[in-house]
Amino acid sequence: MTQTPSSPAEVQDSGLQTRAVAQARVQFVGTGPGDPGLLTLSAVTAINRASRIIIDSERLRALLQTPEIQLNAEAEIIEPDTPQDIIAALLDAAGHGLDVVRLVEGDPFLDGDIGAECSALAIADHDVDVVPGVSPLTAVPEYAGVSLHGHDVQLIGVESARRDLSSEGYPWAAEGLIVVSTIVDLVREVVAHALESGRGESEPAVITLHGGTTEQVSTTTTLGGLAAAVAKTDPAEPAYIVIGHVVAESSRARLDWYESKPLFGWSILIPRTRDHSATLPSRLQDYGARCLDVPTISMELPRTPQQMDKAIRGMVEGRYEWVVFTSANAVRAVREKLESIGLDSRAYSGLRIAAIFDSTVKALAEWGVRPDLVPEGTQSTAALAATFPAFDDALDPINRVFVPRADIATESLSAELSALGWEVEDIIGYRTVRAAPPPAETREAIRAGRFDAVVFTSSTTVRNLVGIAGKPHRHTVVAAIGQRTAETCEEHGLAVDVVAPEPTPTALADSLAAFAAARRDDLIAKGRPVIRPSQRKRRGRQPGH
Repeated sequence: MTQTPSSPAEVQDSGLQTRAVAQARVQFVGTGPGDPGLLTLSAVTAINRASRIIIDSERLRALLQTPEIQLNAEAEIIEPDTPQDIIAALLDAAGHGLDVVRLVEGDPFLDGDIGAECSALAIADHDVDVVPGVSPLTAVPEYAGVSLHGHDVQLIGVESARRDLSSEGYPWAAEGLIVVSTIVDLVREVVAHALESGRGESEPAVITLHGGTTEQVSTTTTLGGLAAAVAKTDPAEPAYIVIGHVVAESSRARLDWYESKPLFGWSILIPRTRDHSATLPSRLQDYGARCLDVPTISMELPRTPQQMDKAIRGMVEGRYEWVVFTSANAVRAVREKLESIGLDSRAYSGLRIAAIFDSTVKALAEWGVRPDLVPEGTQSTAALAATFPAFDDALDPINRVFVPRADIATESLSAELSALGWEVEDIIGYRTVRAAPPPAETREAIRAGRFDAVVFTSSTTVRNLVGIAGKPHRHTVVAAIGQRTAETCEEHGLAVDVVAPEPTPTALADSLAAFAAARRDDLIAKGRPVIRPSQRKRRGRQPGH
């Protein structure tokens, strides 16, 4: 077991030197157009280290929920109301010596108006760092399938008709491509200024809303038809416009890689346990889906905690050679017991730690603990048993293994470790109980068929979701991680559309994407419109839905 130092004293004792901070430094971090996958490594690192994060929109708050972001446990997120409040918040954080990050949509200098903020920090003698981000002015056209390569391109930001399109404004290029970042309310002014600059009303144009997100909608039209294309859209909605003769419907269709993803725009429900891997939602998002996690299981103390108390004392007294964790919940159960008696992660000193699943390893890392044994490849109790060393009385001073587990977990791992010569103490560390029902709007969306698909990762999630929220609508595609989970779905009256060929989150996501792609191709072959399952008319369930 490797333990990472956490406190300054532990850092010094380990021979490392603490970093002296001469003065506060504020990092302006570009976040790109909205797709979390466009965050740079530097951006993720800065966000994860920050103790205070300043944002100015709910889109940025949502971005912080992406699995790649692992916020500091003490990180504070602040959303000031005005530009002056933002400056005040930055100065306050820097004045207290905090590690502060200011998130900016797009690129800080190209898309963000951060000049006043940087100047205020410079006057106060605070250092400023900038982490560039991908600009929507170039990214969104690519997401819409428009190639900018090989053309004269003019990038324009129109935030105010009065300031940017006044009589003092310069004419735009009469040829080549024009890319405009604006809001829907200013589309008519953009069109008028383009016409005044010599562009033709019949010139091809494409307008994109929600650019770079799984809600993206791109419409190919003409310069004269742009306003009509967004007539029913929120006037404050950001819009990205490309004007030019190379923007033809046929060429864009060939390059429309993003909106043609198999699960693009699908809303997918993931009933989950507390010990939920980020692999499944991340993989589904790669295919263009929007995911909503709904907890179905909660964790409680065992009904008779004496065995767990005895095992924790045994850890401290050197009773065990190994502690084996098969879930993040087991890590939390042991941690809570140790903290309740005033101990920290140093209680693991001298012990060897084995673990399966990324979520388990992450839960250990949050407490500064690094496992000695994690099986490669498939994460399962069988894989762990296959790589676990046999007891050797010449090498192992103690032959006992502590396995904290849930009350509903099987004891097969203990039997396999016993066969390797170990004396296993299999202890119930926590009970799993049904979670509280989700919000009323989520329950209604489940019953009304507003989710395109639901993915079940265990029989328990099937039983508990039906118990706390009711059965999904018959139009909702049902995907199961394995045959046993599929059987549980059918026992609860759910028709299963997708069964993963192997019980892994990646295989489940890939199988659902393959199903969606085949469904789309079938609809096209039949000359029918390609609509999502949630967009179907509320008729009976049809074959191949």
